[in-house]
Amino acid sequence: MGITVFETLKNYKIKYLPKDLLSGIVICLMTIPISMGYSEVAGLPAVYGLYGSLLPVLVFAILSTSRQFILGVDAAPAAICGSMLTTMGVTAGSEEALRIVPVVAFVTGVFLLLFYIFRAERVLKFISTPVMGGFISGIAVTVIMMQLPKLMGHSAGHGEIVELTKHLIEGMSDINYPSLIIGVVTLIIILVCKKIIPKVPVAVVLMLVGAFAQYKFSISDYGIKTLSSVEPGLMPIHLPDFLSVDVMEVLGTSLTIAAVVLAETLLAENNFAFKNNYQIKERNEILAISVATISASISGSLPVNGSVSRTAMNDQYGGKTQAVSIVAFISMLAIVLKGTGFIGYLPVPVLTAIVISALISVVEADLAVRLFKVRRPEFYIFMAAFLGVLIFGSIYGVMIGIMLSFADFAIEAANPKRAFLGIVPGHEGFHRMNRNIMAKPIEKVVIYRFSQNIFFANVKLFQEDILNAIKDDTRVVIVDAGNVSSIDITAADYIGQLYKSLKNRGIKLYITEHSEIINKQFRSLGLKFLIEEGAVKHTIKAALLSEDITEPYKLEGVDEEEFMVLPISEDENTLEEFFWLYGDEADEMMEKEIANTIAKISDEIHEKYEKGEELSLSTVIAEDKEGKANESVENAEAEGAKKEAILRAIRKWKHFGAIDEDEMLLRFEMHLKEIAERLDMSEAEILKHVEARRHRIEDRLKSEHPESYEKMLANKKRIRQRFKEKHPNEYEHIKHIKAKFEEKKRKER
Repeated sequence: MGITVFETLKNYKIKYLPKDLLSGIVICLMTIPISMGYSEVAGLPAVYGLYGSLLPVLVFAILSTSRQFILGVDAAPAAICGSMLTTMGVTAGSEEALRIVPVVAFVTGVFLLLFYIFRAERVLKFISTPVMGGFISGIAVTVIMMQLPKLMGHSAGHGEIVELTKHLIEGMSDINYPSLIIGVVTLIIILVCKKIIPKVPVAVVLMLVGAFAQYKFSISDYGIKTLSSVEPGLMPIHLPDFLSVDVMEVLGTSLTIAAVVLAETLLAENNFAFKNNYQIKERNEILAISVATISASISGSLPVNGSVSRTAMNDQYGGKTQAVSIVAFISMLAIVLKGTGFIGYLPVPVLTAIVISALISVVEADLAVRLFKVRRPEFYIFMAAFLGVLIFGSIYGVMIGIMLSFADFAIEAANPKRAFLGIVPGHEGFHRMNRNIMAKPIEKVVIYRFSQNIFFANVKLFQEDILNAIKDDTRVVIVDAGNVSSIDITAADYIGQLYKSLKNRGIKLYITEHSEIINKQFRSLGLKFLIEEGAVKHTIKAALLSEDITEPYKLEGVDEEEFMVLPISEDENTLEEFFWLYGDEADEMMEKEIANTIAKISDEIHEKYEKGEELSLSTVIAEDKEGKANESVENAEAEGAKKEAILRAIRKWKHFGAIDEDEMLLRFEMHLKEIAERLDMSEAEILKHVEARRHRIEDRLKSEHPESYEKMLANKKRIRQRFKEKHPNEYEHIKHIKAKFEEKKRKER
């Protein structure tokens, strides 16, 4: 996969610009309190959160394929870094912390780069919608719990639900009510306006109102916190000081952060992409996160992460492309260079209410309710991922959800949906008898649908269902394997044993409706004999036709006069079925089949001679599609019997369509010399019979189905060209015989 840059800006439409500008400014303003707060959680001075919201945001905008996802300083990496410093006994904000955290960020970026190289995005295939929804909801609720104490005039919480709840309860003993009132009122206004005037940037208006209130009325005098003042200017760009840090000490922490960032960012990106009907390139996203994290390191900041809250806000205000991130970067750069004085006027409870309002919309309560109503096991998986994130943290929540998803899949795969099929009188198709009381089984036939891949955990159930359904008069068992896409070696052994067991009881087992992939697996897993013995058919109807069971079917317990006669189905495309059965081996197997058939022609003739049977052709030599006789010859001599044997051999498989029969005639024509030697006939005489039949087919197709006629001509040209390339001498010989034959016909006219 090639590296793409500015992919979301390709074919940019000018109508996107107003919303992208507005969203970018809102995201910048939201980022200020969030990044400064999380920087302190990570053990760095607050201003480093702003530094981590510059270069990483721009890098991500350049490399990302997500139209609306926002990257930045975030909760999970900050909390892990802060916990590591505490464990190491390093004081937050110290010179040592300023050396260690950027090294952690750099090593995290390297791990993410390794994830990119080894295609770690493949792990997402094992993460279901319930896991993703529970995970995102868990993160949203966790961050809301972190932010709630700030509404009451306290610092943000950190850790998991137990620590957060404890911190919240402690804060309730000393509430700053002016702060709480401002925060709650702000939250209510935003939530109400989101319903009635969703396109108005109420959050920005309230932020400016709050800043004006502090500037004009000094609301901080009432205990309402504002953001800390920041000195203008940028942090110098430089590599972390690796020599002053024991890199081995930070490897475990960096790997943990990399895993959390990978899971959180890709899951959230896919979630927003799915809801907004676009796709991302997951591998590109890993590279974008990796480079952004390394750029955070050289800015002296902490590891960055995908931000669910800021992306939710971007989604709310209609941001369309990564131009939002570019606008946010430019706005933040301007603030850091010239506008840091403005930061000190922003009231914390107003900003906190804005963050919480965005996170409320991320909680997938609707999905949880829907799963509870229609798919209870997946609801439990959703709740497990949700509670796992709350109780144990991000990465553990994902792992719990994935393990439960696998468990649910294994249980369902081991006990799949399955049914026995029957016919509803007067209706086409085969219907599940357990769902339709009008459906009746065909006499002496069991039709069984298995709706799952067959493998070691469910093949015994497959076998038992069939054996339990067999009655004393059962002669045919047909498996509808349309939903089966693979079998394992255990299943292959069981199916082979079942086939042989039923065969010994005089019952024919057919496997039908599946894709050609299953036929390939049959051939490689030792079940090729099923194909060779005709036990594998393209459709249920083809299997029934092979047993001379035709419509209207005789049903158990249904009188014939009550049965509405169904229209006769179209001829089976038998050669198409042959290629479906044998795949890449089809041409080779076709040649073997024809060689065997040619051998049987002469054997049949010689056997009749030895028995002294009269060599007559008293019935139809060839029939058309409706089954009416085209030709009848009585008291034919040996030549007539040979002609009968040739045509009967050519039409060996039942219910040929016209195009199929023409192809078989063409393939037999390629063996003209061999057939002539076996039957002691001239090649011209055999060609005469073959050409006569071919002309009847062509005339009928040309008049009744011109499109099929054109298809037949193209097919014939393809086969002859291939024969010419593989067997040039034989091709020229047949061409010579045909030329003589045509010359003789012209003279006879």
